[in-house]
Amino acid sequence: MASFYRRLAIIIALVGGISGGVIYFTVDIHTFRYLTVFQPRSLVIVALLMVVGMYFDGTRLLHLVRIAGMRITLLQAVQVIFSNYFLALLTPGAAGGAVAQVVFLRRAGVPTAIATVVVLIRTLMSILFLFICLPLIFYYDPGLLPWIAPKVLIIASLLIIVCCGAGVWFLRSTASIKFLVFLTKRMKSRRRKRVFRWYRDIRGAVFMMLAAPLAMLRVFLESAASLLALYSMVPVLFAGLGVAVDWPLVLGRMIFLNILLYFAPTPGGSGIAEGAFVVLFKQVLPVGTVGILAVAWRIIAEYLPFTIGLYFSVKVFGRDFLLNRQNKE
Repeated sequence: MASFYRRLAIIIALVGGISGGVIYFTVDIHTFRYLTVFQPRSLVIVALLMVVGMYFDGTRLLHLVRIAGMRITLLQAVQVIFSNYFLALLTPGAAGGAVAQVVFLRRAGVPTAIATVVVLIRTLMSILFLFICLPLIFYYDPGLLPWIAPKVLIIASLLIIVCCGAGVWFLRSTASIKFLVFLTKRMKSRRRKRVFRWYRDIRGAVFMMLAAPLAMLRVFLESAASLLALYSMVPVLFAGLGVAVDWPLVLGRMIFLNILLYFAPTPGGSGIAEGAFVVLFKQVLPVGTVGILAVAWRIIAEYLPFTIGLYFSVKVFGRDFLLNRQNKE
């Protein structure tokens, strides 16, 4: 338990240091002038958007579990969602988030094998929506990556989508298992078993998605609604400062940022998220406000759900849950 509290203290110190550094290096004489005109009602809208985002995240999980032939309640789904935020912030690369989701689903009566596939599909649905948005983002916002021609970015993003479709077709075929056997025949036994376990989970997710196309379309639309609601919190914060907001541009950059965060090696993307936010929005925000808004976004979108996830983890499993997870690591 002491080890957990030590890790928690390190995370809090890291988050506090990053937030303080971002504010310190971006604040100037104009900051307080803009803060005095901030409209508090925007925080109410942000809270409503968070509720909407979490609601659709919960319903898509309910429907995924139902597709797998199981049942959970909306409260259990919400606990799964917030547990993801909790352990994701405590582990490098947010790896603990998936583990936490499986643990909570098991607690709700979902077998481990099914829970693993459900969590994987939930993640894939989010990534698929983000990738589908990429061509539109690069078309509408050519200044996002100015050193690369917009046409090249659009073609590359379309190729990514095509590759996703080809990957699904490949996993359905028997050629995928033959290819994997050839690829792993010189690997050590432990690593080979891990690769095949991942293959089994991904292939199971693909077959589960293809078995109920209409239900999966509903899950995909719920994923889109959830993500768009959560990302819309950022332009609402901008509007609270009286900034003229280009909603498609801001949402597009938030989608691009969150794609990057899927590959961030730091716990919960700490540091990378704030830094990328500053880089992406410093040209569209008033001088001296980008750091404050970066920290406000992270507190609302990440650290508040982290706290709720901590509460649910202790409430559902007790303090021993933290100790057991630490010992397994």
